[in-house]
Amino acid sequence: MPQIRYTRAQQLPAILAQRIAILDGAMGTMIQRFRLSEAQYRGAGYDGPDGAGARFMDFPREVKGNNELLSLTRPDVIRDIHARYLAAGADMVETNTFGATSIAQEDYGMAHLAYEMNLRSAQIARAACDQFSTPEHPRFVAGALGPTPKTASISPDVNDPAARNVDFEQLRAAYYAQVQALVEGGADLLLVETIFDTLNAKAALFAIDEFFEASGECLPIIVSGTVTDASGRLLSGQTVTAFWYSVRHARPLAVGLNCALGAALMRPYIQELARAAPDTFISCYPNAGLPNPMSDTGFDETPEVTSRLLHEFAAEGLVNIVGGCCGTTPEHIRAIAHSVAQVPTRRMFYPAAA
Repeated sequence: MPQIRYTRAQQLPAILAQRIAILDGAMGTMIQRFRLSEAQYRGAGYDGPDGAGARFMDFPREVKGNNELLSLTRPDVIRDIHARYLAAGADMVETNTFGATSIAQEDYGMAHLAYEMNLRSAQIARAACDQFSTPEHPRFVAGALGPTPKTASISPDVNDPAARNVDFEQLRAAYYAQVQALVEGGADLLLVETIFDTLNAKAALFAIDEFFEASGECLPIIVSGTVTDASGRLLSGQTVTAFWYSVRHARPLAVGLNCALGAALMRPYIQELARAAPDTFISCYPNAGLPNPMSDTGFDETPEVTSRLLHEFAAEGLVNIVGGCCGTTPEHIRAIAHSVAQVPTRRMFYPAAA
């Protein structure tokens, strides 16, 4: 198979072939630590030139919880989170855009701001990575494309199996605008993540390919699904192997799993994926165990536990990229980076006919 000529992050494939790379941890977990009020989500407490001033002070809907808005109203918070993960050893940081599609932002009445959110989020992450990058240790901006709160494969009405609240074209258009803004803002790679419905992911991948063709850009892509329970399937019903065969046409740099499960429960599915995709890099960034409302992070696992489990994945030769999802912090990422630093990266096995 011919090698893809990337226009950005050209050195990333060689890095993954040489060592295990580190992805950052949870954005939402860190934002929760700031305990921001409704007024602070609207911009109170920050008067920097890149802030929103009074722009959202009279917005008619409640905005607390709209984490992507913080890239416009409290860029100081997002900058601080990126810096903490980079200082902890992250090679890649995700943009604050998990819910920054027009479809997801409809819940807040802010669909018209999606492009701006993605652009500013990418610019903030770009500046942070540039600050920490060195020739020996480059840092990369991963433009994050979340799944949206709607599903193209599953009916929202138990009495009407054919009902849908979103279609492929709506998803494609929303993702195209997101990709365009992320690339314009300085993203090095694109991360289609937390995939619970493969049809949604295929719309994202279609939009990415469409944008690449129109722009002449070609960025590395990471595709990351989420196994929702012990059935070993995505919410839309696919096994991990079936999921891979549904997205492999996009020729992602890496494929992996994130969220939903902690590392202990995710292990057999990462093993399955590593077998199914022998010629593709494997990523894994699990939650910090299971939810626990009594914990400071909302999840069970300490950095020591999560890092020990991911060290076992690495020692088994399963992964090329590791990081953290819900409940993980810079302390988790620092411990993970330390635990895999001396472990060889997963070897690639190319078919003889390739």
